[in-house]
Formats: sequence, structure tokens, C-alpha cells
Amino acid sequence: MAASCDQRKPGLKIWPKVILFGDSITQYAFNDGGWGAALQELLQRKCDIICRGFSGYNTTWANMIQPQVINNENASDVVLVIIFFGANDSSLKEENPQQHVPLETYKNNLRNMVHYLQGQGIGPEKIILITPPPLDEAEWRKVCKEKGLKLNRLNAVTGQYAKMCCEVAVEKQTSCVDLYTYMQNEKDWRKFLSDGLHLSREGSQFLARCLSPIAQDKTDHLPFIFPHWDSIDTSNPEKSLIHPNN
Repeated sequence: MAASCDQRKPGLKIWPKVILFGDSITQYAFNDGGWGAALQELLQRKCDIICRGFSGYNTTWANMIQPQVINNENASDVVLVIIFFGANDSSLKEENPQQHVPLETYKNNLRNMVHYLQGQGIGPEKIILITPPPLDEAEWRKVCKEKGLKLNRLNAVTGQYAKMCCEVAVEKQTSCVDLYTYMQNEKDWRKFLSDGLHLSREGSQFLARCLSPIAQDKTDHLPFIFPHWDSIDTSNPEKSLIHPNN
């Protein structure tokens, strides 16, 4: 007869969650050298990084799906939400009306997203906004041309949306990574973009360097989940491994 299973049911450990909520730049956050992967490495054994990126989405659509991403069933374990939209909102209306969101609407949408999170018990101290990155018009023009389209974004317009994102962060007292400005402060910033719009591997690593100190500061209070291997009492491992940190 097979040995019976151990019937002890230790309390399930709650793993804190960091949620990345954004468009394609977030969806690709775990690509090779991705910024999401870098964040996971930084916070390993402290948090789970949950990637909720939706390629092509703008803040209007994001507002509609946000309650299906974060709600009262999963919000209690969330320690950080990173909101990263704007690259699609800032599309030119005349060339890309499907994704375009008017500037003031974009600002209000970000406000509403932060307000919604607060209603779920996720305060501004647990929220980071990221501005859209700058646009390399020459490279993005090539992408548009290959699709038979005219240039449908402009760097100066993207800058207006980035400014609005920063203003919402100040107004709502959240943290903000002004990626639009930080990138352009760097020499040869265009190397940070793979096609003029999306982040290259270097760009993703640059974002990780900008984001990591803020994320680390906001999660410093979290314990290392389960002890380091050399701290385990080998004569009585259960003492170390059953209900640690409880």
C-alpha cells in the first residue's frame, strides 16, 4: 500500500505582487534583456512580477479593462502597480484615429486609473507612472512606409503626453519615471529604440536602471521569502521551512 500523503496544511504563503500594466512596451517586458525581467531579478524571492501588457492599447481601453486586471479579489496582495501608457494615445488623430486619444482625455484617463486603484486600497505610494518614450521619427517613418501608411506619430506630440503623465503623477502624488526626458538626455538616445517606437534591448535595460531604485525603495520593507539555504537548520529543517516569516 502506498504511503499516505502528509495531511498537514501549513498556511499558504502570500507572495506580494507587482503588476505591470501597459501597452506593447509592457507586453514585451520579458523579452530577452527586458525591463520586466530585470525587475523580477531585482525583487526575486520578495515579489511576483505580473505582466499585464496589451499591445496597441490606449488609456481609454485600459480604463475599461482595469477592473478585470486588478479588483477586490486580487488587490490585497498588490504592493506596487506600474502604469505605462501613452505611446498609442499620442498617435496623430488624422493618421491613426483608432488608437489616438486626445491629450486632455489621456490625462483624465490616467487620473481615473490612479483613482480606481485607490478605491481598491492601492494608495499613491504603491503606484509608479511611466511616460511614453521619445519617438525616433526617421525609423518609425520606415515602419509606417512598409505598411503603406504615412508617419502617424511625432516626437513633439509624444512629449506633450509625457508632460501630462508627469503632471498627473504630481497631482496624484505617485512616483513617475519621465522616460521621455531621461532618454533624450542621453547621447545617441535613438539606440534605445528598436524600430523608432518600441524599446531595444539597450532601451529596456535603460528603463530598468531608471525604474529599479524606485521599485526597490517601495519594496524594501518586504522580507526575503523563505530563508537562505545556509540559514536552514539541517538537523530540523521544518523549523526553518514551515511557516517562516509568519
